[in-house]
Amino acid sequence: MHEIWDGDNLSVMPALDRQIDLILTDPPYNTGEDLRYNDSRHTAWLDFMAPRIQMMREMLKPTGILAVCIDHRELFRLGLLLDEVLGEANRLAIINWQKSSAPRSDNEHVSTSTEYVLVYAKDLTRARTASLERSASDNARYSNPDRDPRGDWREGNLTARSYAAKDDYAIQSPFTGALHYPAGHGAWRHPKKHIMRWLTEWGTSYQECDIGDARRPALMVTGDLVSVARLDETRWPFVWFGRDGQGRPRVKTYLAELRKGKVPVTYWAAESFYSTSWGFRESGRTNDGIAELTAIVGRGHRFTTVKPLKLFKKIIQLWCPPDGIVLDPFAGSGTTAHATLELNAEQDVSRRFILIEQGNTETGDRYATTLTAERIRRVITGEWASSARPPLHGAFRVRQLPPLAALGRPGC
Repeated sequence: MHEIWDGDNLSVMPALDRQIDLILTDPPYNTGEDLRYNDSRHTAWLDFMAPRIQMMREMLKPTGILAVCIDHRELFRLGLLLDEVLGEANRLAIINWQKSSAPRSDNEHVSTSTEYVLVYAKDLTRARTASLERSASDNARYSNPDRDPRGDWREGNLTARSYAAKDDYAIQSPFTGALHYPAGHGAWRHPKKHIMRWLTEWGTSYQECDIGDARRPALMVTGDLVSVARLDETRWPFVWFGRDGQGRPRVKTYLAELRKGKVPVTYWAAESFYSTSWGFRESGRTNDGIAELTAIVGRGHRFTTVKPLKLFKKIIQLWCPPDGIVLDPFAGSGTTAHATLELNAEQDVSRRFILIEQGNTETGDRYATTLTAERIRRVITGEWASSARPPLHGAFRVRQLPPLAALGRPGC
């Protein structure tokens, strides 16, 4: 069963099972506006965060992941703290996501439209990152212009990322006779004997020849060049030269040979995981998070910053296994729980959430029960304030720590 704990996270965490797969949390950002914490100075904020980060590390499984949201004000200090507690070698990613889609006029220099998620493994050698599901737009770049029986493919690079002298040589085009070298100061990425075999599939022969270019012997055409009409008559070999035969040598990347998922990158940009960011269409915006909360519980919740569901669902999908446990020690309005429930329904899995929220002790509003639990109740039952929604499977209990004496500890 899912759990919501009403209390201070530094007191609650030691009472929990220390077998957490993912800790996903959104701590106070040191804005000077948060009423619960004296967070207007860097030292006070770090004094507050340091023991909690230490405890979070202790809560993780050996394969566990810690993902902490932050903005520019404490990004560097939080990074240094996480480097110290979890180890710089265990830093898995610094994700920046687009919190707003339009520039704001409240800064005379640069408008801040991104925030960050610092992701650390307890042990990087044991951590696992799931692939993201491929969408139709991901597959749209694949086609089959030559009716290749292996199916749809797209252009790939024949140049390797690392240099090797033995693979630095010229390749003569079978169509134009032009000489092509690896891009930049690189080298060809496949063994020479394989490249020669693929080239001969165009219907001409090749031989190695020293052409006096101070590189390894080139692969040169022997005999007549190939007519571009050949492009319409045959399945193109693995090494090809553009749709008109006039380009550089490139290779085929087959859709069927890709993993079923796609690898995430550190910047989540609109409609593409192959760029360098998570844009608002992929991660959602702060305003989306506020609108989602309002639709569920109605107006008057007084939250002005709420993380969007898309952002948390992606993080949970990547770093919490289908039967894992996700913990949020700064649960706020309960976005982590909502994201877990929606993802469970979409993927037919059984992740479990544990939330900790103290509420606003300055005003006496312990909103773990008045807001956080109410949001999750409405999500499970489908009784949204805006309109009825399909219910989500799940059940939770609200818990509080027993008195210190009941825990066998000396009282104050």
